[in-house]
Amino acid sequence: MKMEEITQMSDTDLQERIATAQDELSKVRFNHTIAGLENPNVIREMKKDIARLMTELSARKQKA
Repeated sequence: MKMEEITQMSDTDLQERIATAQDELSKVRFNHTIAGLENPNVIREMKKDIARLMTELSARKQKA
């Protein structure tokens, strides 16, 4: 996910996206623990996307 897409989202969309991304990350981690993933870099990318979303949300809160 690119920052251009993230900046165009509303605050509620960001919060919903963070919640769903965190749920997906926990599922992927669980599956990786049990069976392993073909590409474990997926976990890293998901964590980075969540961090980008949270950074944008906190930046908006600081402006307000």
